[in-house]
Amino acid sequence: MELMPTELSIKDRKLVIVWNDSKTQEVPVKALRDRCPCATCREKRSATPQPNQSMGLPVISMNEAQPISILGMEPVGGYAYSIRFSDGHANGIYTFDLLRSFENHD
Repeated sequence: MELMPTELSIKDRKLVIVWNDSKTQEVPVKALRDRCPCATCREKRSATPQPNQSMGLPVISMNEAQPISILGMEPVGGYAYSIRFSDGHANGIYTFDLLRSFENHD
């Protein structure tokens, strides 16, 4: 049986996924954003941190200062979702296998 989501909802800043094998999974929205599979995010995660030359504090945008939320999800073929986040990011394609790989979080 190919695993597929049968229900999606948002509850308490978590994406709740009910799968066709009856498993219910709750994935924090921040965890989804932090593990975005797009090329840009993968590159940033694997890059060597550069020393801060100015010794100043980094400035973050208003969007970055707010708790992350999902603004929309669109199916991609029959195998994934594209997720649009409140920080403006919408490049990641979250395959069903990737979504299923997230552990349940409390």
